[in-house]
Amino acid sequence: MTAPRPPLTGFVVDDEPLAVRRLVALLRQSGRIQVVGTATDPAEAVTALAAQPVDVVFLDIHMPEIDGFALLERLERPPLVVFTTAHDEHALRAFEVLAIDYLLKPVGRVDLDRALDKLERLTAAGAGAERAATEPAPADAVSALLAAMQSARAPSRIASRLGDRVTLLELDQISHFHAADKLTFAVSAGREHVIDETLSALERRLDPGRFVRVHRAALVNVAFVAELLGDGGGLVIRLRDQAGTQLPVARDRVRPLKDKLGI
Repeated sequence: MTAPRPPLTGFVVDDEPLAVRRLVALLRQSGRIQVVGTATDPAEAVTALAAQPVDVVFLDIHMPEIDGFALLERLERPPLVVFTTAHDEHALRAFEVLAIDYLLKPVGRVDLDRALDKLERLTAAGAGAERAATEPAPADAVSALLAAMQSARAPSRIASRLGDRVTLLELDQISHFHAADKLTFAVSAGREHVIDETLSALERRLDPGRFVRVHRAALVNVAFVAELLGDGGGLVIRLRDQAGTQLPVARDRVRPLKDKLGI
């Protein structure tokens, strides 16, 4: 006789305590998930999940300072994820990171059961550690749809926070973003502004027709690209900004950049 499988372990992250309590109650009533922890502070969730990995995290998207996507990026080995949110505009981004499901709040029992069914099918197939998609669509169709939706919903401004002061920067005036000393900077009119998001998070969120990653530490506004220069077999771009900034282009980024520039 085969012994029953132990329930999957789960962690709930939401900056709204009431939403945490409601979801934890539903999960416990289901008997299908062993909730081993919760957090209302995303930074605390990162620490907890790094110390005690789980099978699945039920993760809110809209949270202060660190959103759900950025939280996953800070985990060395992200678990399977079920996103929960009061907004529906991030559904396609959720599936970009191979979320099991995407639940609108307040989460209902029927929708939660559907997500748990998917989760159990995936883990039963031995794919839990691989974070594989449950029902993949054709790659070309998914890529095209993601690009179109991302472009339509991309923000026109981005926030820079310094203490209690928040400055809203117009994206069309930002020449590039770059990472240095574990911080992300937006460069506008020759000034650097600290941004809370990582470059990877920005790359997913911003219009892919306007911003392109040229290497691991730089994301460039293609409208500011003035010249492409050869550099000993490599490629360097010069920006149309006050400093005449020059940035190297990683070899695997050359073709995507040229495509964006129509070259």
